[in-house]
Amino acid sequence: MTHYLYLVRHGEQLDAEHGLPDGPLSPRGRRQAQLLAERLGGIPFDAAWHSPLERAAETAEILSERMPALTSEPSPLLFDCVPSGPVDEMPSFYEPFFGSVTEAEIEAGRAQMADARQEFLRAHRGDRHDLLITHNFVIGWFVREVLEAPEWRWVTVNQANCGLTVLVQKPRRPWSLLVHNDLAHLPPELRTGLPEPWAI
Repeated sequence: MTHYLYLVRHGEQLDAEHGLPDGPLSPRGRRQAQLLAERLGGIPFDAAWHSPLERAAETAEILSERMPALTSEPSPLLFDCVPSGPVDEMPSFYEPFFGSVTEAEIEAGRAQMADARQEFLRAHRGDRHDLLITHNFVIGWFVREVLEAPEWRWVTVNQANCGLTVLVQKPRRPWSLLVHNDLAHLPPELRTGLPEPWAI
């Protein structure tokens, strides 16, 4: 009676360095998704959902091509979002990031992730394996949530493109972090999407 929640960041987006808000996967992003599908191939998934954004939807499509039994549904609860704003105890290093984020965007992100918690972290009967294909900030929020870390700490948790994070809930126990940003299925040249070491 164990619930596993597999969190995957989408593959690398084409021309993401040009500031485009969304778009298809790059050739490298497609290869990342193909290797991720090989990694996940033996897991008996009960359900899968993906962000409606193109880069996540295409990642889900590639996984389904490699795993025909897997059908992924779009969910607005997995959109890219900013789930909380700056607070006094947050290091000043992160303040510039929030300079272009509006209060309305933060409130929308907070509401979205409250609903996502109710939907994806709810209790189930029997063993269950669920897959979410989403975005860096959303995964960071889920990790922060299950670790019961301060609200702002999601901004310190980063995932590479097609990195694998696994949360688990055993009977009568709280959710816990089993694996974070596992990249064993990707060779070094395909490990993209993380901040430069000097920026961490």
